[in-house]
Amino acid sequence: MQVGATTATLIALAMHISQGVLYPARGEPAAADAAAKSEVCDHRGFRVIVDVGHTARTPGAKSARGADEYDFNLRLAKEIDQKLIGAGFERTVLLITTETPRSALFKRASRAGAMGADLFLSIHHDSVPDKFLEKWQYEGATHGYSDRFPGHSIFISNDNPQRARSLQFASMLGEALKARGLKYTHHYTEKFMGHRQRILVDAEAGVYRYDQLIVLRSTKMPAVLLEAGSIINRDEEVGLNTPERRTLTAEAAADAVESFCALGARRNPGLIARASHAVRTIAAMPTGTIVKRH
Repeated sequence: MQVGATTATLIALAMHISQGVLYPARGEPAAADAAAKSEVCDHRGFRVIVDVGHTARTPGAKSARGADEYDFNLRLAKEIDQKLIGAGFERTVLLITTETPRSALFKRASRAGAMGADLFLSIHHDSVPDKFLEKWQYEGATHGYSDRFPGHSIFISNDNPQRARSLQFASMLGEALKARGLKYTHHYTEKFMGHRQRILVDAEAGVYRYDQLIVLRSTKMPAVLLEAGSIINRDEEVGLNTPERRTLTAEAAADAVESFCALGARRNPGLIARASHAVRTIAAMPTGTIVKRH
Protein backbone atom coordinates (compact mmCIF):
# COMPACT_ATOMS: atom_id res chain seq x y z
CA MET A 1 0.00 0.00 0.00
CA GLN A 2 1.33 3.44 -0.90
CA VAL A 3 1.52 6.03 1.87
CA GLY A 4 1.33 9.80 1.50
CA ALA A 5 4.35 12.07 1.74
CA THR A 6 3.45 13.41 5.18
CA THR A 7 2.83 9.94 6.59
CA ALA A 8 6.02 8.65 5.01
CA THR A 9 7.95 11.50 6.60
CA LEU A 10 6.53 10.69 10.03
CA ILE A 11 7.28 7.00 9.64
CA ALA A 12 10.80 7.80 8.50
CA LEU A 13 11.15 10.05 11.54
CA ALA A 14 10.01 7.29 13.88
CA MET A 15 12.43 4.85 12.29
CA HIS A 16 15.25 7.42 12.39
CA ILE A 17 14.52 8.02 16.06
CA SER A 18 14.55 4.30 16.69
CA GLN A 19 17.92 4.07 14.99
CA GLY A 20 19.27 7.15 16.75
CA VAL A 21 22.65 6.48 18.29
CA LEU A 22 22.62 2.78 17.46
CA TYR A 23 22.50 2.68 13.68
CA PRO A 24 24.36 5.53 12.01
CA ALA A 25 23.63 6.13 8.35
CA ARG A 26 25.69 4.13 5.88
CA GLY A 27 29.19 5.53 5.61
CA GLU A 28 29.30 7.03 9.12
CA PRO A 29 32.06 5.67 11.37
CA ALA A 30 31.02 3.10 13.94
CA ALA A 31 33.41 4.69 16.44
CA ALA A 32 30.95 7.53 17.04
CA ASP A 33 28.31 4.97 17.94
CA ALA A 34 30.58 3.20 20.41
CA ALA A 35 31.58 6.48 22.04
CA ALA A 36 27.95 7.57 22.39
CA LYS A 37 27.04 4.27 24.01
CA SER A 38 29.78 4.49 26.61
CA GLU A 39 28.89 8.11 27.45
CA VAL A 40 25.12 7.67 27.79
CA CYS A 41 24.17 4.17 28.98
CA ASP A 42 23.92 3.77 32.74
CA HIS A 43 24.35 0.00 32.93
CA ARG A 44 24.00 -0.27 36.67
CA GLY A 45 20.87 1.85 36.78
CA PHE A 46 19.03 0.35 33.80
CA ARG A 47 16.72 -2.58 34.60
CA VAL A 48 15.51 -5.09 32.02
CA ILE A 49 12.82 -7.65 32.73
CA VAL A 50 13.38 -10.80 30.65
CA ASP A 51 10.01 -12.53 30.78
CA VAL A 52 9.81 -16.29 30.16
CA GLY A 53 6.68 -16.81 28.09
CA HIS A 54 4.06 -19.29 29.43
CA THR A 55 4.57 -21.53 32.47
CA ALA A 56 5.64 -25.08 33.26
CA ARG A 57 1.98 -26.04 33.79
CA THR A 58 0.67 -24.21 30.72
CA PRO A 59 3.65 -24.63 28.39
CA GLY A 60 2.32 -22.98 25.23
CA ALA A 61 2.72 -24.46 21.75
CA LYS A 62 4.05 -27.91 20.91
CA SER A 63 7.03 -28.21 18.59
CA ALA A 64 7.14 -30.39 15.49
CA ARG A 65 8.76 -33.08 17.64
CA GLY A 66 6.43 -32.73 20.61
CA ALA A 67 8.56 -30.50 22.85
CA ASP A 68 7.00 -27.71 24.92
CA GLU A 69 7.40 -24.09 23.91
CA TYR A 70 8.06 -23.18 27.54
CA ASP A 71 11.29 -25.17 27.52
CA PHE A 72 12.53 -23.25 24.47
CA ASN A 73 11.49 -19.97 26.08
CA LEU A 74 13.24 -20.72 29.35
CA ARG A 75 16.53 -21.74 27.75
CA LEU A 76 16.68 -18.65 25.54
CA ALA A 77 15.55 -16.26 28.29
CA LYS A 78 18.28 -17.58 30.59
CA GLU A 79 20.84 -17.01 27.86
CA ILE A 80 19.66 -13.44 27.30
CA ASP A 81 19.67 -12.82 31.04
CA GLN A 82 23.29 -13.94 31.32
CA LYS A 83 24.38 -11.89 28.29
CA LEU A 84 22.84 -8.77 29.80
CA ILE A 85 24.42 -9.34 33.20
CA GLY A 86 27.75 -9.98 31.49
CA ALA A 87 27.37 -6.68 29.61
CA GLY A 88 27.00 -4.82 32.92
CA PHE A 89 23.22 -4.72 33.27
CA GLU A 90 23.39 -6.02 36.84
CA ARG A 91 19.76 -5.23 37.67
CA THR A 92 18.37 -7.53 34.97
CA VAL A 93 15.56 -9.78 36.21
CA LEU A 94 14.59 -13.17 34.78
CA LEU A 95 10.82 -13.31 35.30
CA ILE A 96 9.37 -16.83 35.66
CA THR A 97 5.65 -17.10 36.39
CA THR A 98 3.77 -20.03 37.89
CA GLU A 99 0.16 -18.78 38.13
CA THR A 100 -2.74 -19.82 35.90
CA PRO A 101 -2.66 -18.33 32.40
CA ARG A 102 -4.82 -15.19 32.50
CA SER A 103 -3.90 -14.07 36.01
CA ALA A 104 -0.27 -14.79 35.20
CA LEU A 105 -0.34 -12.33 32.31
CA PHE A 106 -1.54 -9.45 34.48
CA LYS A 107 0.85 -10.38 37.27
CA ARG A 108 3.81 -10.31 34.89
CA ALA A 109 2.97 -6.73 33.99
CA SER A 110 2.34 -5.61 37.58
CA ARG A 111 5.55 -7.23 38.83
CA ALA A 112 7.57 -5.51 36.14
CA GLY A 113 6.07 -2.18 37.18
CA ALA A 114 6.74 -2.82 40.86
CA MET A 115 10.39 -3.53 40.05
CA GLY A 116 10.81 -0.15 38.41
CA ALA A 117 11.86 -1.71 35.11
CA ASP A 118 13.06 0.38 32.16
CA LEU A 119 12.29 -2.31 29.56
CA PHE A 120 10.17 -5.46 29.37
CA LEU A 121 11.17 -8.19 26.90
CA SER A 122 8.95 -11.29 26.68
CA ILE A 123 10.45 -14.40 25.09
CA HIS A 124 8.32 -16.83 23.09
CA HIS A 125 8.58 -19.28 20.17
CA ASP A 126 6.06 -19.45 17.37
CA SER A 127 3.65 -21.98 15.92
CA VAL A 128 0.85 -21.73 13.32
CA PRO A 129 -2.97 -21.93 13.38
CA ASP A 130 -4.22 -25.52 13.46
CA LYS A 131 -5.54 -25.31 9.89
CA PHE A 132 -1.94 -25.21 8.59
CA LEU A 133 -0.78 -28.31 10.44
CA GLU A 134 0.25 -31.51 8.70
CA LYS A 135 1.05 -34.84 10.33
CA TRP A 136 4.28 -36.80 10.47
CA GLN A 137 5.89 -39.55 12.51
CA TYR A 138 8.78 -38.88 14.85
CA GLU A 139 10.21 -41.50 17.19
CA GLY A 140 7.10 -43.63 16.89
CA ALA A 141 4.60 -40.84 17.65
CA THR A 142 2.41 -38.64 15.44
CA HIS A 143 3.04 -34.92 15.63
CA GLY A 144 1.80 -31.80 13.89
CA TYR A 145 4.15 -29.66 11.83
CA SER A 146 4.21 -26.86 9.27
CA ASP A 147 7.32 -25.98 7.32
CA ARG A 148 5.69 -23.02 5.56
CA PHE A 149 6.63 -20.06 7.75
CA PRO A 150 10.15 -20.03 9.20
CA GLY A 151 11.53 -16.97 10.94
CA HIS A 152 11.14 -14.81 14.01
CA SER A 153 8.71 -11.94 14.63
CA ILE A 154 8.58 -8.98 17.01
CA PHE A 155 5.43 -7.45 18.49
CA ILE A 156 4.48 -4.19 20.20
CA SER A 157 1.14 -2.87 21.44
CA ASN A 158 -0.12 0.53 20.41
CA ASP A 159 -2.06 0.57 23.71
CA ASN A 160 1.13 0.53 25.74
CA PRO A 161 1.65 3.97 27.33
CA GLN A 162 5.27 3.85 26.16
CA ARG A 163 4.39 2.76 22.62
CA ALA A 164 6.88 5.08 20.89
CA ARG A 165 9.78 3.75 22.92
CA SER A 166 8.49 0.20 22.50
CA LEU A 167 8.77 0.72 18.76
CA GLN A 168 12.26 2.12 19.18
CA PHE A 169 13.52 -0.94 20.99
CA ALA A 170 11.62 -3.37 18.75
CA SER A 171 13.24 -1.89 15.66
CA MET A 172 16.66 -2.03 17.28
CA LEU A 173 16.13 -5.68 18.17
CA GLY A 174 14.96 -6.52 14.66
CA GLU A 175 17.99 -4.80 13.12
CA ALA A 176 20.34 -6.61 15.49
CA LEU A 177 18.81 -9.98 14.55
CA LYS A 178 19.03 -9.13 10.86
CA ALA A 179 22.69 -8.13 11.25
CA ARG A 180 23.32 -11.70 12.40
CA GLY A 181 21.68 -13.21 9.33
CA LEU A 182 18.35 -14.06 11.00
CA LYS A 183 15.17 -13.41 9.03
CA TYR A 184 11.68 -12.58 10.17
CA THR A 185 8.46 -14.21 8.95
CA HIS A 186 6.08 -12.23 6.72
CA HIS A 187 3.01 -14.42 7.03
CA TYR A 188 1.31 -12.30 9.71
CA THR A 189 0.44 -9.74 7.01
CA GLU A 190 -1.49 -12.28 4.90
CA LYS A 191 -5.29 -12.35 4.77
CA PHE A 192 -5.32 -16.12 5.27
CA MET A 193 -4.23 -15.47 8.86
CA GLY A 194 -7.76 -14.22 9.59
CA HIS A 195 -8.02 -12.66 13.06
CA ARG A 196 -4.31 -13.33 13.56
CA GLN A 197 -3.38 -10.94 10.76
CA ARG A 198 -1.20 -8.08 12.04
CA ILE A 199 -0.04 -4.67 10.89
CA LEU A 200 3.65 -4.65 9.97
CA VAL A 201 4.98 -1.34 11.28
CA ASP A 202 8.64 -1.86 10.41
CA ALA A 203 9.14 -3.90 7.28
CA GLU A 204 12.93 -3.91 7.58
CA ALA A 205 13.12 -5.02 11.20
CA GLY A 206 10.06 -7.31 11.28
CA VAL A 207 8.02 -5.43 13.89
CA TYR A 208 4.25 -6.03 14.09
CA ARG A 209 1.44 -4.49 16.11
CA TYR A 210 -0.47 -6.79 18.44
CA ASP A 211 -2.45 -4.37 20.56
CA GLN A 212 -4.43 -6.92 22.59
CA LEU A 213 -1.51 -8.77 24.15
CA ILE A 214 -1.84 -8.24 27.90
CA VAL A 215 1.87 -8.39 28.66
CA LEU A 216 2.45 -5.59 26.15
CA ARG A 217 -0.53 -3.32 26.73
CA SER A 218 -0.64 -3.56 30.55
CA THR A 219 3.02 -2.84 31.25
CA LYS A 220 3.90 0.76 32.10
CA MET A 221 7.34 0.66 30.53
CA PRO A 222 8.43 -0.04 26.92
CA ALA A 223 7.42 -3.63 26.19
CA VAL A 224 8.30 -5.96 23.32
CA LEU A 225 7.50 -9.61 22.64
CA LEU A 226 9.93 -11.70 20.61
CA GLU A 227 8.80 -14.88 18.87
CA ALA A 228 12.35 -16.17 18.42
CA GLY A 229 11.45 -18.60 15.63
CA SER A 230 8.99 -21.28 14.57
CA ILE A 231 9.25 -24.50 16.58
CA ILE A 232 6.49 -26.06 14.48
CA ASN A 233 8.82 -25.84 11.46
CA ARG A 234 10.89 -29.03 11.50
CA ASP A 235 14.16 -27.56 10.27
CA GLU A 236 13.92 -24.39 12.31
CA GLU A 237 13.10 -26.34 15.46
CA VAL A 238 16.43 -28.13 15.13
CA GLY A 239 18.27 -24.84 14.78
CA LEU A 240 16.42 -23.17 17.66
CA ASN A 241 17.41 -26.06 19.88
CA THR A 242 21.14 -25.42 19.41
CA PRO A 243 23.39 -23.33 21.68
CA GLU A 244 24.69 -21.51 18.60
CA ARG A 245 21.26 -20.17 17.63
CA ARG A 246 20.44 -19.19 21.21
CA THR A 247 23.74 -17.33 21.44
CA LEU A 248 23.03 -15.41 18.23
CA THR A 249 19.63 -14.31 19.49
CA ALA A 250 20.91 -13.48 22.96
CA GLU A 251 23.75 -11.38 21.55
CA ALA A 252 21.28 -9.51 19.35
CA ALA A 253 19.04 -8.82 22.35
CA ALA A 254 21.97 -7.61 24.45
CA ASP A 255 23.18 -5.30 21.68
CA ALA A 256 19.68 -3.87 21.24
CA VAL A 257 19.35 -3.25 24.99
CA GLU A 258 22.74 -1.56 25.06
CA SER A 259 21.75 0.75 22.26
CA PHE A 260 18.30 1.47 23.65
CA CYS A 261 19.84 2.36 26.98
CA ALA A 262 22.35 4.60 25.20
CA LEU A 263 19.62 6.36 23.30
CA GLY A 264 18.61 8.10 26.52
CA ALA A 265 15.11 8.70 25.16
CA ARG A 266 13.70 9.24 28.66
CA ARG A 267 15.79 12.38 28.91
CA ASN A 268 14.53 13.83 25.63
CA PRO A 269 10.77 14.56 25.78
CA GLY A 270 10.78 16.19 22.34
CA LEU A 271 12.18 13.03 20.79
CA ILE A 272 9.47 10.94 22.41
CA ALA A 273 6.73 13.34 21.37
CA ARG A 274 7.76 13.15 17.73
CA ALA A 275 8.03 9.37 17.80
CA SER A 276 4.62 9.14 19.49
CA HIS A 277 3.07 11.20 16.74
CA ALA A 278 4.55 8.87 14.13
CA VAL A 279 3.19 5.84 15.99
CA ARG A 280 -0.29 7.40 16.17
CA THR A 281 -0.16 7.95 12.41
CA ILE A 282 0.78 4.32 11.86
CA ALA A 283 -2.05 3.27 14.19
CA ALA A 284 -4.61 4.96 11.93
CA MET A 285 -3.65 2.81 8.94
CA PRO A 286 -5.92 -0.08 7.97
CA THR A 287 -5.10 -3.66 8.94
CA GLY A 288 -2.62 -5.22 6.53
CA THR A 289 -0.76 -1.99 5.74
CA ILE A 290 2.94 -2.65 5.26
CA VAL A 291 5.10 0.28 6.22
CA LYS A 292 8.52 0.61 4.62
CA ARG A 293 11.19 3.03 5.59
CA HIS A 294 12.02 5.87 3.20
